[in-house]
Amino acid sequence: MSKNIHEYYVYILTNKKNGTLYIGMSNDLQRRVLEHKQKSIDGFTKKYGLDKLVYYEVFQFVEDAILREKRLKKWKRQWKIELIEKDNRQWHDLAEEWDQ
Repeated sequence: MSKNIHEYYVYILTNKKNGTLYIGMSNDLQRRVLEHKQKSIDGFTKKYGLDKLVYYEVFQFVEDAILREKRLKKWKRQWKIELIEKDNRQWHDLAEEWDQ
C-alpha cells in the first residue's frame, strides 16, 4: 500500500458487546489499537479495559477526521450502537486478525 496519500482513522473501542465506548482518532490505526491492547497509555481506555476495535472510518484529510470524531462524541449512545451494528452486528474485534 502506498503511503503517498495520508490516511486518518476515527475508531470506536469497547470492552464487550454493549459495553463502554471510546471514540478516538489516529493516523496509524494498527499502532494505536495495539497501544490500547497493550494498555501502554494511561487513561480512560486503560482504566476501563477498552481494547476491542468494533468500528472505524478512513479519511484522507485530518480536518475531516477531527470533525467526524467530535461529531460522533456528541451522538447519543444508541446512535453509536446502531452505527457499530450496521456493519458489525456481533461486535467482533476488527483488529483480532491483524499481525500484531
